[in-house]
Amino acid sequence: MILGNGATWGICAAATGAVITRPFRLPEAIWAVAGAVLLVVFGLMPVPAAVAAIGKGLDVYLFLIGMMLLSETAREQGLFDWLAATAAINAKGSSARLFLLVYATGIVTTTFLSNDATAVVLTPAVYAAARKAKAEPLPLLFACALIANAASFVLPISNPANLVLYGGKMPPLGQWFGSFALPSLAAIVVTYAALRWIERKSLAGSCESDVERTPLSVGGKAALAGIVATAGVLIGMSAFNLSLGLPTCVAGFATTLGVCALAKSSPLALAGQVSWSVLALVAGLFVLVEALDRTGVIAQVAAALHAAAANPVQGAALSGTILAVASNLMNNLPAGLVASTAVAQVHPPRLIVDALLIGVDLGPNLSITGSLATILWLQAIRREGEDVGFWRFLKVGAVTMAPALAAALGARLLIG
Repeated sequence: MILGNGATWGICAAATGAVITRPFRLPEAIWAVAGAVLLVVFGLMPVPAAVAAIGKGLDVYLFLIGMMLLSETAREQGLFDWLAATAAINAKGSSARLFLLVYATGIVTTTFLSNDATAVVLTPAVYAAARKAKAEPLPLLFACALIANAASFVLPISNPANLVLYGGKMPPLGQWFGSFALPSLAAIVVTYAALRWIERKSLAGSCESDVERTPLSVGGKAALAGIVATAGVLIGMSAFNLSLGLPTCVAGFATTLGVCALAKSSPLALAGQVSWSVLALVAGLFVLVEALDRTGVIAQVAAALHAAAANPVQGAALSGTILAVASNLMNNLPAGLVASTAVAQVHPPRLIVDALLIGVDLGPNLSITGSLATILWLQAIRREGEDVGFWRFLKVGAVTMAPALAAALGARLLIG
């Protein structure tokens, strides 16, 4: 038993570490799936248990499919390029105003299309706009990275990790706003203020305001309408405490097919641009976490949450902080899965669960390995010829994440 548990822990640790570090520059999904396969091959995880673990993520997969299709459709039709160019034009030559407008665009994108869309689709558009405006790109790129996490608990749909933590059963929308409206505002404002202060020298100059903006096409307008309609449907579903996965998936397919028909383009070609490997990554992580649960690790986490429930206020502050740090050590998706499984076992007070969600969403702003969105952001800026090392990001993350986390957790504790 001890030997088997040790082998399981070793495989899970190695697979998670490889997901974060990407040895040989292979996609993250390969390492998560490889870890899951090894667990089955060595008899550490029965096949039925692995299949059941994958099945637990059905709502998350459907949500991701819908959001990825919406994001790629919007990108293909130039919606994000149009938004970034609009921000550059309205900056009127002020780098600081351009920074604010990019940050605001990131808030809207994250809120209604998820943090992954901000990282993958908005970031390249912002880089292009910065070049056209002859502005220093790094502060604007950091704005995309940090707001992707800081705004990711404005709505239940703003981050796939939200569905993961709550096991696909999201709180009703009214309860969500009651818990997270003030903490979200605190996280967004404090992150902005801290990043603005760090980048004050880079933002002191001026930029070009005469930026070329291609008019939004019929397809682009249709994509925008589809996004707005989808957001409305999902907000309504949240209000009635219904699952978000299937409606998101249906809305994504409907918008994609409708826009492609208007633009007379191939939906298959568009679908080919979607990063489908993300689904395999999440499925592999579900198997890894199930394996940990079978060794009793998550039972220990659950016991710690049960003990924390004796003093909900102190327990919430401590639990949220620990999960925020853990998200940077093992990435927030597996960290959120572990926390979700532990929560399902002990049902701690809502205050503690909400604090865990703030930690798993906002904590990844500390390091470049904290969330899938940040890893995707790094890949996006590297394709544009920019790069940010681990220590460079940590320097910014330490100054922005810590006060934002304290403010968000403090706001949630204040609500009670």
